[in-house]
Amino acid sequence: MLMGAPRTRRIVVSVQPLRYAGNLTETRHMRAPLAIRILATSLVLTAVVWEADVPPLASPAASFSPEPSAAQHDSTALAPSDADLRALGQKLVANQHRNDEVLDEYERLEHYVDRTSAAKSNTTEDRTYRVVPTGGGTLKILLKDGDKLVDPAEYRRQLQLWQSILEMMARNDSRAQTAAEKYAKRKRERAQFVDAAGSAYVPTWAARETRNGRSCDVFDLRPDPNFHPHSMFQAALAHVTAKLWVDHDAAQIVRGEAYVNSDISFGGGFLGKLYRGSVVALEQSEIAPAIWLPTRYDYDFSGRKFLFPFEQHQTIEASHYRRIGSPNDALALARNELAAGAPFSYDP
Repeated sequence: MLMGAPRTRRIVVSVQPLRYAGNLTETRHMRAPLAIRILATSLVLTAVVWEADVPPLASPAASFSPEPSAAQHDSTALAPSDADLRALGQKLVANQHRNDEVLDEYERLEHYVDRTSAAKSNTTEDRTYRVVPTGGGTLKILLKDGDKLVDPAEYRRQLQLWQSILEMMARNDSRAQTAAEKYAKRKRERAQFVDAAGSAYVPTWAARETRNGRSCDVFDLRPDPNFHPHSMFQAALAHVTAKLWVDHDAAQIVRGEAYVNSDISFGGGFLGKLYRGSVVALEQSEIAPAIWLPTRYDYDFSGRKFLFPFEQHQTIEASHYRRIGSPNDALALARNELAAGAPFSYDP
């Protein structure tokens, strides 16, 4: 049984049956373009840093809450000074970089639910995966489809696939090197995107709240008109406002919400658009000392890829984090599990 992460509420995302198609960097299939999903998630995570030299806005950003919040306000809390904001921004981005780096050392369970609309109507897909590191990304091993557990023979086939990928990465042949380089490039781009948010937003301290049992500073963030982007994804930040709940003591994100306030075009609109009104939310929890990793995502967005419209209304709940270690440690684990032949102990 995987242990270590706090239990969270169920979540939503659509995924097709796992098939390995040669892409070691990421083995998941999604209806919305991958770039859109990366952007949507990054819009929350990159809003964690800011420049406090700019005076805060008079009015806060809009607030989105997909579920009623039990947050308690602390009316005695004082707004942080500009110096405190600068220090917090620097600590937040350093913490986020560290969280991102260690994520590759962990496996976890992810529960995906896909619904037909943002109003949580009919569920179209409901699946649970074991997400394991490969040295060049992650692999999703299907555990449960709806209420039905995966067949033991199918689960073993997926374990064998995980082992074969890890063995190939360990050989470090040309294919493994290509996969590793692509994954390293994605990680660099993500880190650069996080750093870019240091000057992309103007913060307004809104309140002190207790959320999920943690004392949090709440910030509303709006785009800084003086920010000069250096990539397509960075340019998207000008179309997005955000709201953050930051743990007062740990300087880690407890919750983040991002709202697309105007259409975001890709390739001048030819490649596609992410439409105004799209929303993404993220929650994180401390799963090890000073390590905070995602426990919940909510995606509600629509857009167009080339001429084809798409919508995505999903929730993803991540739980049962367990540290594996290096890719060699993961390979040893995969071999041991295959040798033991025991079914996976699934405890939702």
